[in-house]
Amino acid sequence: MPLIQLNPSMKFAFLLILLSLAAQGLTQDASAAENRPNILFIIADDQSPFDLKVYNPDSTLQTPHLDALAAGGMVFDAAHHMGAWTGGVCTPSRHMVMSGRTLWHIPNKPGRVNNPHITNPVLVPPDLAAFTLPAVFNRGGYDTVRTCKNGNSFEAANKLFAVRSDKTRRGGTDETGSAWHAEQVLDYLKEREASKDADPFLIYFGFSHPHDVRDGKPELLAKYGAVNHTDKSVLPPADSRQPPLPPNYLPGHPFDNTHMTVRDEVNVSGVWNKRDPRTIRNELGREFACSENIDIQIGRVLEKLEAMGELDNTYIFYTADHGMAIGRHGLQGKQNLYEHTWRVPFIAKGPGIPSNSHVTGNIYLLDVLPTLCDLAGIDSPPTTEGTSFKPLLEGNSDSVRDVLYGVYCGGAKPGMRCVKQGDWKLIKYESSKENLRETQLFNLAENPHEFLQQHHDPNVMAVSGIKPSESQTNLADDPRFAVKLAEMEALLLAEMRRHDDPYRMWNQPDDGLTPPARASDSGTKTRKRPIKAR
Repeated sequence: MPLIQLNPSMKFAFLLILLSLAAQGLTQDASAAENRPNILFIIADDQSPFDLKVYNPDSTLQTPHLDALAAGGMVFDAAHHMGAWTGGVCTPSRHMVMSGRTLWHIPNKPGRVNNPHITNPVLVPPDLAAFTLPAVFNRGGYDTVRTCKNGNSFEAANKLFAVRSDKTRRGGTDETGSAWHAEQVLDYLKEREASKDADPFLIYFGFSHPHDVRDGKPELLAKYGAVNHTDKSVLPPADSRQPPLPPNYLPGHPFDNTHMTVRDEVNVSGVWNKRDPRTIRNELGREFACSENIDIQIGRVLEKLEAMGELDNTYIFYTADHGMAIGRHGLQGKQNLYEHTWRVPFIAKGPGIPSNSHVTGNIYLLDVLPTLCDLAGIDSPPTTEGTSFKPLLEGNSDSVRDVLYGVYCGGAKPGMRCVKQGDWKLIKYESSKENLRETQLFNLAENPHEFLQQHHDPNVMAVSGIKPSESQTNLADDPRFAVKLAEMEALLLAEMRRHDDPYRMWNQPDDGLTPPARASDSGTKTRKRPIKAR
């Protein structure tokens, strides 16, 4: 076909058409930019979902603002952090939130090599900070704001927020506790209001509580009958106002879970290595006092957003970096893969999210980055490995994935691994140092609290007030479930391979891998060959 020749007048007319179309496009883009949603992402430090009424109706914790978010939005019944290769579980969890990458594909803090893949640039991109949450939203035209604790986080990403006010605040006053974090957000909102700033915002609203030391405000401690106990030689006072023991309370974990000497298990002020009912109930009271204060501070920020007329165009997410034990299964910390610790609370409210709704979810915290990008109309960075759960928020789906994989190997290696599919969950433990090998198989529909045989002990039942049914126990040695056990074992191996897990358990093929050198031995990893992404 011959080219059409344009005379000067036709060229001028054509140019006017192009300019007109371009102007329309620019106007539409500007309009779209003005209408882009705000995002308020709230993250607590160490909180089991079962502390909250939305997951545990029997909980005595009062969180009216979180309850209102849940009533006006969506609760995810299966949200998880993927795990950790260090005792400071916060660190990999927050790296995954920021980067949208899986556990074996993220760095640690500078100078730390707990992830054996840290020197493999294919698996752990050296320029990853440039593709993290603040970097992506800065480029997308958002005002990025952050307040959170210091340390155990992704510092290279944190410093990219346009406005940053980080301090660790775990005290019992407004200046030393959670109110300080709320003040940083409120200061930004007041300045935004005064300057009539119309840019969309992304606020990363992090708290330092309820992580220990749980020095709550005096009036809230009194409400939950708790004291800031400091004397190892005596027990804290008993008080009927204290939260009851959790249903899966044990006076001690039945075996060494590969890291029973970690700080959280032996050196938390007020608990130390004690697991008696008075100590645990007092510590839960302290936890609840800190958590209610978080709720109060969230309420202050939401009230300000409503007064500014910005609440209706704001997506609000509430979660925690991981769960917490505090007496459950005889454990205290976050270094385990039971549901109370591997799961996290996750609540979402915002434009188009169905009110008073629940979804299974099956999300990881690493799915947050691609989801926020999806909601904001920003391209997710090429380094992201998570999956957007926007279809769930729109009511078009119930879950992101079918299988969930979990890791803890901050102590002895290879440590703990778990896999969950449907109602079934497998947890495996191995310590090469102690010759420890343990397997647990649970049907979570039948046994949601993951009761063990030790929970059937009459002495334990007398203290907890809970009597598990005969079938509520570890089913790994029950011959009736041998086929299911084999199926879950195969599923775990497949997930370990898929996620570039550099370790193998005792009954798995070694796949030709050389066990990584311990970080304390050399500071670098040794391998026969690099593991390639699958």
